[in-house]
Amino acid sequence: MAIEITSEMKELIDNALSDKYPCIVGTASSDALPNVSYKGSVMVFSDTELAFWERARKGGFSQLSDNPHIVVMYRNTELRKSWRFYGNVTIYDSGEIRDQVLEKTVQPELDRDPDRLGVAVIIKVTKITTLGGETVQEASG
Repeated sequence: MAIEITSEMKELIDNALSDKYPCIVGTASSDALPNVSYKGSVMVFSDTELAFWERARKGGFSQLSDNPHIVVMYRNTELRKSWRFYGNVTIYDSGEIRDQVLEKTVQPELDRDPDRLGVAVIIKVTKITTLGGETVQEASG
């Protein structure tokens, strides 16, 4: 099965911050130290990728250099919609992809990075599950 982020997922994730349900990102260091943080800039970048604008460059971000595995959790209690997106990241500190993510980043997050010192983080999604762990989609191979 291939990953294909649905139009419903795209709509909800792209509006998560304005709907007051920002995504939570989980990372781990190479020695398995976990970290979680809210990311108001999580967006659907393509049918198989999520992205976010990383303005802080702290905590979980520093772990991604050693361990590119990541999980993004979306949960909207009002609509009773929730998913976990597992994948691997690529970081873009310059270039066209960084510019594309910057352009799509929601204004409240850009306001917190007035000098645009952030980087783009692209997540190639390999698995989508429910919060209960049931696989919704998984990449082949």
